Amino acid sequence: MRGSTDRQMTMCTVVDPGDLIPEQHPIRCVRPFVESALSRLEPTFEEMYAKVGRPSIPPEQLLKASVLMALYSIRSERQFCERLQYDLLFKWFLGLNVEDPAFDATTFSKNRERLMDNLVSKLFFQAVLEEARQRHLLSNQHFTVDGTLLESWASLKSLERKPNLGGKHRSKRRRGGGPKGPRGGNRNPEVNWRGEKRSNETHQSKTDPEARLARKGAVPAKLCYAGHVLMENRNGLVVDVELTEANGYAERESGLRMLHRLARKKRRITVGADKGFDSKDFVQGCRELGVTPHIAQNTTRFHGRSAIDGRTVKRAGYAVSQRMRKRIEEIFGWWKTVGGGRRLRFIGRRRNQLWAEMTGAAFNLVRMSNLVPGPA
Repeated sequence: MRGSTDRQMTMCTVVDPGDLIPEQHPIRCVRPFVESALSRLEPTFEEMYAKVGRPSIPPEQLLKASVLMALYSIRSERQFCERLQYDLLFKWFLGLNVEDPAFDATTFSKNRERLMDNLVSKLFFQAVLEEARQRHLLSNQHFTVDGTLLESWASLKSLERKPNLGGKHRSKRRRGGGPKGPRGGNRNPEVNWRGEKRSNETHQSKTDPEARLARKGAVPAKLCYAGHVLMENRNGLVVDVELTEANGYAERESGLRMLHRLARKKRRITVGADKGFDSKDFVQGCRELGVTPHIAQNTTRFHGRSAIDGRTVKRAGYAVSQRMRKRIEEIFGWWKTVGGGRRLRFIGRRRNQLWAEMTGAAFNLVRMSNLVPGPA
């Protein structure tokens, strides 16, 4: 029998968004961890806002929205606000009713500035780690550190020569060179760098001045930031995250800073890393912090001399650290695919640091929901 179409719309109905979410949906295991972490930040939220004035978007919903943007690969704040209007799962996660309107994109972006001013993203990241620590999911002895390049939102077309303030002689451009070419139709102006060298000392992006030209391997240089992660080796959770300027020393310097922020224990801890960390300054810095460096030996430079001696290499724990350190690449892969970090969506290191901390917290939430059986 053919079914009929009922054109009469329901005038009054009572629907809870949570009733429409499947019971086995993975987001149901993530939400309890988020709620518990936000409850720890209640005193911080009270200090951030005045007692009187016009109500703003609650900080709990701002942080939940940032988690959703990382989990569902939302590329912009405006796209998230548009999807919030019709996605019942998003409304349920934020604690909204079906008839509640979505946030205004401009208001949403403006309110997120307060999170950066009060370092709330870092506090939320630490609160999620505390949830993992209470469930005995964190290792306090064995860690891994590594870094990666994250492409900036700025394009190479935005590069322009720095002003000659130091009195240095400017090299003449070759014939037929020049940075800008003719504008074609509605396109951006063509840029021709033929015959002109570009470097971080002579050029700077006018779109994102904090981005730096960098590359890894035999690939063209791009405007990038350097992302750094400290991982614990038991379950592969992110313990610390930092986003810095991309230079040749960023990985080792950030690695020492993140190790220094770890609470010192009576027992020594170990840190695994790849060959890029095999330098005397990093190894000596680790030993001064009471950290045993389990770093891959780089015997291809300095005539086969490595900063890691043979006694460390012969230990069984060294082989385990070298095997476990490869799991940190899963974090970077998740950052760049799911978290949207293959090309950063924000301009400036400060805003991208917020993204890195919230994306690291979202990765930990996914790992914790898989490690803890059933709803928390």
